[in-house]
Amino acid sequence: NLMKAQGINFLMPHDVTKIEKLPNGQLNVHFVIVSTKEVYTKVYDTVLYATGRGADTADLNLKAAGVNFSNRGTILTDQNDRTNVPHIYAIGDVAHGRPELTPVAVQAGELLSQRLFSNSNTLMDYNLVPTTVFTPFEYGMIGLSEEDAIAKYGADDIAVYLSEFTTLEIGAAHRLQVNGEDLPTNSLSKLVCRKSEGDKVVGFHFVGLNAGEITQGFALALKLGATKAQFDEVVGIHPTDAESFMALGIEKKSGEAWESAGGCGGGKCG
Repeated sequence: NLMKAQGINFLMPHDVTKIEKLPNGQLNVHFVIVSTKEVYTKVYDTVLYATGRGADTADLNLKAAGVNFSNRGTILTDQNDRTNVPHIYAIGDVAHGRPELTPVAVQAGELLSQRLFSNSNTLMDYNLVPTTVFTPFEYGMIGLSEEDAIAKYGADDIAVYLSEFTTLEIGAAHRLQVNGEDLPTNSLSKLVCRKSEGDKVVGFHFVGLNAGEITQGFALALKLGATKAQFDEVVGIHPTDAESFMALGIEKKSGEAWESAGGCGGGKCG
């Protein structure tokens, strides 16, 4: 919604079937609307085509080596990153069920080399890996989503605390939508906690400016097993968006509104 408010047009759900280069250098894109199968074209100056990636293992002849793999081509490994063939290991995006993130692959490779050649016993921890989606308003997360936490532990064992607000830089400047109205709230802070472990934080989520920087800083807290009470005990830096995590006083189940009306960013106005 924030990107739409800035004037970005989303075509959903659409598939691109063909892109033709016209004599004038422009690109004629053929679309099909998934729900209705309606087909149409539109001309653009530039097309950035990004469709994700898959494990490029087709030419490795894994069957001949006896290595087990999934129907997606990802290689099955154990906690030691070892395949079913004892002398063959797999790390990174080709490994089944691993976070498809470059820093994860780098660290997993370093730790594997240390185990193989330096008598180390340290395994890669694939839990609580911080990551961020770098959209104009970024989304950073660590651990479980609210839905996954409920599926894993049960709804009665999960407490969700959250706050929605406008970051100070946008609120003070009265940044506008394309229709001339003020932008809607652009930041969301959310902690997913497990009650039976003293409100241990099992999920961290932030939408807003510089989410990558904020998320990276809190990753250590979650790795060390921080609880909601410990978050509450930390003094926030004012005025910042990150301080919102020190002031999450509304639990989602309470039914109270969690959208802030004030103009102090993520913190409390003094």
